[in-house]
Amino acid sequence: MERVIIIGCGGSGKSTLSRMVAEKTNLPVVHLDKLFWKEGWINIPREEFNILLMKELEKDKWIIDGNYDRTLEERIKRCDTIIYLDYPRRTSLFGVIKRVLLSYGKVRPDMADGCPERFDLDFIKWIWNFNKEHREKFYKIIKEQKDKEIYIFTKRKECNKFIKTL
Repeated sequence: MERVIIIGCGGSGKSTLSRMVAEKTNLPVVHLDKLFWKEGWINIPREEFNILLMKELEKDKWIIDGNYDRTLEERIKRCDTIIYLDYPRRTSLFGVIKRVLLSYGKVRPDMADGCPERFDLDFIKWIWNFNKEHREKFYKIIKEQKDKEIYIFTKRKECNKFIKTL
């Protein structure tokens, strides 16, 4: 476990899990949201994001959390471990609502500077539809991986047990 990707719905706890895994393994963490956003919630140009991501992927060790479907194939090619947080919609919605309530107006450590936590109805809608739009694709991609360590968690309890084994 030296090159880990963590995928799953917004609010599922990808960034929290990446920090916990990093604590146990001393692997550096790359938050895709931190690469993608600029101050004021402005996304960087696609080419710039690709360059930043490739610099990270070329390193020997990392944990990368986030979805960003457009770059998933490249991340999967270079990782040795996939962790998929396949939680029910209610778990992710609860996670993001809790995050907004606890961090509203503050910049999270996994987010770019100048992007304070906010309530975003479009993000809630994205979470609402996430499993319907992504789950089947994620399972198909994961099933094709023969040379990777794969962990799929459908409950937070399973993930917490996994952390204790590291």
